[in-house]
Amino acid sequence: MSPDEERFTAIYDACRQNVWAYAAGRAGRQVADEVVSETFAVAWRRLADVPDPALPWLLGVARNVLRDGHRARVRRESFTAELGRWAARPVGDIAEDVAERLAVLRAMAALPEQDREVLILIAWQGLTPREAAGVVRCSPAALRVRLHRARRRLLRAAEQEMASDRGPGGVRRRVGIISEEMS
Repeated sequence: MSPDEERFTAIYDACRQNVWAYAAGRAGRQVADEVVSETFAVAWRRLADVPDPALPWLLGVARNVLRDGHRARVRRESFTAELGRWAARPVGDIAEDVAERLAVLRAMAALPEQDREVLILIAWQGLTPREAAGVVRCSPAALRVRLHRARRRLLRAAEQEMASDRGPGGVRRRVGIISEEMS
C-alpha cells in the first residue's frame, strides 16, 4: 500500500462515522451515505490539501456537498413547479404563448450585461440575493437594487417587443412570473 493510500485509509477509518453523523443530522439517513461517499471522494482527489486533524476540513467538505445538493433540489423543484404552472394554464393559442416567450427572450438579450447577469443568477441559477451578491461582488442590498432595476428594464423592453405585434398584457404576465420566481 502506498503512503497516500495508508494516509487516506487512516483518515477514512478515523472520520467516516463523524462525517456520516454530521450528514445524517443535517439531511437524514438516506442522504448521509451519499454525502460521505462524495466527501471522501473529494478528500482522495485533494489528499495533499487535507490538514491534520482532518475532521474539520472533512466536515467543511460535507457541508459544501449538502449545500450543493440542496441547490440542485431547489432547481429541480423550481423546474417542476414551472412545468406545473405551464400544464395548469388554460390551453390557449400556442402561437401567442410562443410570441410572448420570444418577446421576453429578445428583451433579455437586449438588456445590458449586468442586468442579464443578475436576472440569470437569481431566476435561472436559483441563487438567493445574498449568494448572487457574492458572485457579482457587491452587498446584498446593492444586488436587490440592481435586481429591481433589471426587472423594470426587462418589463419595458419586453413590452416594446410585443408592442410591435400586439398589446403588452401577455408579456406583463410572463415577466411577472419571472419576477415571482426571482423573489
